[in-house]
Amino acid sequence: MTRKTISSGTEWEDRVGYSRAVRVGNEVRVSGTTATDEDGNIVGKNDPYGQTEKALKNIETALESADASLEDVVRTRIYVTDIEDWEAVGDAHAAFFEAIRPATSMVEVSRLVTPEMLVEIEADAILER
Repeated sequence: MTRKTISSGTEWEDRVGYSRAVRVGNEVRVSGTTATDEDGNIVGKNDPYGQTEKALKNIETALESADASLEDVVRTRIYVTDIEDWEAVGDAHAAFFEAIRPATSMVEVSRLVTPEMLVEIEADAILER
């Protein structure tokens, strides 16, 4: 089976030894994704909705690089540093997945890589093709 790795080009991928996403056959796994721009800067500081939105846009870009789309997502995992932000995070997630409705989890973690990061999201997709 063919394995395709997708890179976002950030320094962290080489440093930690991971790929933004990996496609094997008709399955795509997207690594934990945060609200970072192309230069590695945090987007939406102190804004859980904005960070969720940017993380999901980054996931969408990774999926497209794997010849997939948000419609192929069957599961997301959401990590938040403050569970009190669940409504804002959930609202942003719903804006992307309203009709798709993947299985999901949301859990509070003590912290992410930097204090400015409020949300990190993983996604799994299965393609029909």
